[in-house]
Amino acid sequence: MQKLLTATAMTAVLATSAFAQEAITEFNIGILGGENAQDRLTSNECFRAKMEAALGVPVKLFTPADYDGVIQGLLGGSLDYAWLGASAYAKIQLTDPEAVEVKLTKQNVDGSTGYYSIGFTRKDTGITSIDQAKGKIFAFADPNSTSGYLVPGAELTAKFGPLDQFFSEVKMSGGHEQTIVGVANGDFDAGVSWADGLGNWEDGYNSGAFRKAADAGLVDMSNLVEIWRSAMIPEGPMVVRKALPQDVKDKVTSLTADLWETDKDCAYAVAAGDAKDFIPVEPSAYDGILAARKLQEGM
Repeated sequence: MQKLLTATAMTAVLATSAFAQEAITEFNIGILGGENAQDRLTSNECFRAKMEAALGVPVKLFTPADYDGVIQGLLGGSLDYAWLGASAYAKIQLTDPEAVEVKLTKQNVDGSTGYYSIGFTRKDTGITSIDQAKGKIFAFADPNSTSGYLVPGAELTAKFGPLDQFFSEVKMSGGHEQTIVGVANGDFDAGVSWADGLGNWEDGYNSGAFRKAADAGLVDMSNLVEIWRSAMIPEGPMVVRKALPQDVKDKVTSLTADLWETDKDCAYAVAAGDAKDFIPVEPSAYDGILAARKLQEGM
């Protein structure tokens, strides 16, 4: 009888402990830079509200000043979810492979799951190719941006050699929106930002940073011109913190995966323009970016 009671008591303790591990009191979403903080909050408010209703706990949005703020938040456990660029994900994997789980990625309207780094300038500069940007002031977005630095930096270096010798000056603008507005205003002669490359240039393509800037009225795309395009980049992953309870990870993933079917306007805001869906993706999709990041960091 005593053994039975002891076993029962142990079962109760384990059940109580498991329940304690499964309980969350809040859920925090990190949003990468690319546009100003208020616009990021506005674009993702519908998503935040849906997540809060699904999880039954307060859900907060966080908009760090740079990409590394989101990266460190996921690594440190203060953030639970984020849509990362492939390079930001690679940095997390190289730092702590157990920090996050890859769940979903964006699928474009044509069924593809990639996008491009787009080199661009103002139409009135007369520059029509990246070769003609030699000796000009050139802007990248952020050291942890895939399309705003890692991929274009590698491809352009392979083509022209050290970029600080090819361009008169290389600058980090702080984000995609800052690059786009900076080029439009003449602060930089040229720069790179991201787009799916589908649809019309005048609209900012179907989705991406140009589309967000055009939709917000920040730039008139007819005043800008594309001068270079990278190889296709794998669309970044939506990740959740690995230590979260499984039911929380499942709810978050299901809500996001169904967003285009349940609320197209909200999905448009989250995806930075038109897309087809948010679909499952495997970590292996980012092996190439992981290798490039290792090379960049001399690992």
